[in-house]
Amino acid sequence: MTAAEHPSPEGTVIAEAPEQPVVPRQCAPGDGEAAPDPRRVFRRRLITATIIVLLIGIPAGYLLVSAGQSRASGKDKEAEAAAQGLRASWPSRMQRRIFEVPVPGNATGVQYYETNNWKASRMYLKFRTTSAGLDRFLSGMGTDRAALKTGKITISQRDIRITDWNFWSGASWAGTTHRNKDPRPTQNITVNMTDPASPVVYVVSAATP
Repeated sequence: MTAAEHPSPEGTVIAEAPEQPVVPRQCAPGDGEAAPDPRRVFRRRLITATIIVLLIGIPAGYLLVSAGQSRASGKDKEAEAAAQGLRASWPSRMQRRIFEVPVPGNATGVQYYETNNWKASRMYLKFRTTSAGLDRFLSGMGTDRAALKTGKITISQRDIRITDWNFWSGASWAGTTHRNKDPRPTQNITVNMTDPASPVVYVVSAATP
C-alpha cells in the first residue's frame, strides 16, 4: 500500500488525489490598487503650497513691517530732537568717545544733541575755543589745520535745516570732512575763523551702525 492509499472501513483501498501546490493568484493586467483620485492629489498639493507660502511669506512680511516701523520711529526721534534744538551742555564722555569728538577743555558755549535712526546715528556739536584749542581738537580727531579748506562749508543743507545753524556770508569759513572706515564715524567740520584767536567750531559726526 502506498503512502497515498489507505483502507476504507469496508476494506477497499481508496486512493487520495495528490496535493496540488497553492499558487498565488496573478493579477491580470490592469488589476491592482485603484488609481489615485486627481482631486485628492490636487488638494494635497494645494495644502503643501499654502504651507510653504505661509512659512516664507509671514517672516518676510514681518521684516518689512518692522523696517517700516523702525524708519518711521527714527524720523520721529530725529524730528523730536530737532524741535528741542541743541542743548547748552557738554556731551558725555561716552558720547564724545563714540562720535570721536574730543572737545577741548577750554571750550565755551558748548551745544549739542544726538539723533539715532535705523540708518545712522549723528551728533551735532558747536563750541567756541582758542586757536590752540582748535589745533588740539583737530589733532585728537586725527587731522590738522592744514586740512581746513578756506571758504568751504561742509555742513549739508539737511543738517543746517535740522540745527538752524547760520553760515552767513561775510564770515571767514573753513571746512573739512574727516572720513573713517565704518563703523567709526565720519565728521563734517566747519570753523568760523573770522576771529582767529576765538574760532567757533561746528561738527556733524555720523556713525553707521
